[in-house]
Amino acid sequence: MDVELRQLRALVAIVDAGSFTDAALELGVSQAAVSRTLAALEGVLGTRLLHRTSRHVAATASGTLVLARARHLLAEADELVREVTTGHTRLRIGHAWSAMGHHTAAFQRGWAAAHPEVELQFIRTNTSTGGLAEGVCDLAIVRGAFDDARFAGTVVGLERRVVAVAADDPWARRRSVHLDETRARTVVVDRRTGTTTPELWPTEGRPAMEYTQDIDDWLAAITTGRCIGITPESTATQYRREGISFRPLRGAAPVPVHVAWPRRDPHPATTAAVALIAELYATGAPVRWRGAVR
Repeated sequence: MDVELRQLRALVAIVDAGSFTDAALELGVSQAAVSRTLAALEGVLGTRLLHRTSRHVAATASGTLVLARARHLLAEADELVREVTTGHTRLRIGHAWSAMGHHTAAFQRGWAAAHPEVELQFIRTNTSTGGLAEGVCDLAIVRGAFDDARFAGTVVGLERRVVAVAADDPWARRRSVHLDETRARTVVVDRRTGTTTPELWPTEGRPAMEYTQDIDDWLAAITTGRCIGITPESTATQYRREGISFRPLRGAAPVPVHVAWPRRDPHPATTAAVALIAELYATGAPVRWRGAVR
C-alpha cells in the first residue's frame, strides 16, 4: 500500500487542530474515520507518528519528520490542482534577461486594462528559451535562436545594441561608440543566454573575451573596468545599476526580439499577448542614453 494524500491531510489536521475530534470537524468526516486513516498511515510507514492521550496529541520523532514532508507535499499537490484548474486565468511570460525592456510596464498596464481576467506573471530564468523549454512559462521573450520545431515564434521588434562600461570609463562620457573600437577592449560574454557572439566581428578582428553564466556576474565584471559588455538596449532599461553606464553602439546589427510559445496546446491568451507586444515595439519610445545609468 502506498502513502495517500488523504492520510497526510489527516495527520496535518490532527496536529494543527490538536485533537482527533477537531480534525474530524475540519475534514468533514467522523472521528473514527480520522483514527482509521492515521492508523493506516502508521501501518504503511511502520512507525508511530503521534503520542496521544485523552487530552492532547503530540508528534513523535518520526511524526515530526513526516509532518514536515507532508506539509510540503500537500502544498505541491494543491498548487498542481490550482495550476490545472486556473491555468488559463494566468499567463506566465518567461525571459532570460530583460523581458520587454522599456515596454514591460506599458505591456503590464495595457494587459491589465484589456484582459483583467488573466493574471500576468513574469519569470526570469537563466536559460536560452527563457524557461519555455523547462515548462515554467506559457510564452517567452527570446533574443536568440530557439528550437522552431518544438516552439512557434514571431519577431515582434528589433532592439539597438548598446555598450556597457564602468561609470568611470572614458567611454561613459561619449555620445556613442562604434563596434570597430570595441576590438581593442576585452568583452564579457554570457554564453548561455547572452546575444553577443564572436560572429559580431570579422574573423580577423575579434576582441578578447571573458565568459560568464549570468546577468549579475556580467554586470559585476563590467563594474571592475577591466572589460566592457555589448547587449540589447532593453538591458539598459531593466538593469539600472550603480557603477554602470550604457551608450549606443554604432555599426552593429540590431537584435531581433522573438516571442515564442509551444506549438502544441499554446495558452489561449497567446495571440492577444503577442499582438500587444508587437504593437508596443512598433510604437517605440525614445531612449535617454546620456546619464541614464551611473
